[in-house]
Amino acid sequence: MSAAFDELLARIRIQGAVPAHVAVIMDGNGRWAQARNLPRSAGHQAGMAPVREIVEAALEAGIEVLTLFAFSQENWQRPPEEIDALMALLQEYVAREADSLRKQGVSVHMLGDLDRLSPAARRAVAFVMEETAGGAKLALNICISYGSRAELARAARLLAADVAAGRLAVEEVDEAAIGSRLYTAPWGDPDLLIRTSGEHRLSNFLLWQLAYAELYVTPVLWPDFRREHFFQAILDFQRRDRRFGRVPTGER
Repeated sequence: MSAAFDELLARIRIQGAVPAHVAVIMDGNGRWAQARNLPRSAGHQAGMAPVREIVEAALEAGIEVLTLFAFSQENWQRPPEEIDALMALLQEYVAREADSLRKQGVSVHMLGDLDRLSPAARRAVAFVMEETAGGAKLALNICISYGSRAELARAARLLAADVAAGRLAVEEVDEAAIGSRLYTAPWGDPDLLIRTSGEHRLSNFLLWQLAYAELYVTPVLWPDFRREHFFQAILDFQRRDRRFGRVPTGER
């Protein structure tokens, strides 16, 4: 790391607690490519470098869970050639990074409707999850073929099936029951959401889980997002007063 990165990391450690779970909407690949008169696929290719850098930054900062929004269910509506390029990039990422992630203690989990992936992409997903199983330093969740409304509908179907089968009483259907049937159930809700490219919307990402997350929006396009931007987001989080609907101590 450079001296500037060291200084930012030192400030984070002085400030105290870091967010246990950080979620990131990685937005801006297309605009990055367009600004350079390149095809959209070039933007997606350039977006692979920050994934590695942010994983390493999360490890350095002591983040426990990192959840990345890589490919939404709505993205299936994009041109076939762009989808093919994205599936190829997923396979390339796994081939390039699986061993390094395992050695760093990162466990990878792919969240979403994985049945829609191409057979080769599904094999890559299964491989990286098996290869990195047991990593205890960082849980890396990659949301692919993911939509939050679809996730909630899936949770409702699971609950309905449990009620119909007599495994669950209707009065037991509460927030905890819903949360336990979401893809992210093993890791809890994010404390911090980072969105790149300056857009101020959730884009059907973790709608339930982000109820009390702190939001950090940066104009930086995802291919240009680096360690310093990630560390700045954490520093901003550390300055927030998280109340969760409560009145601060000493106030009436």
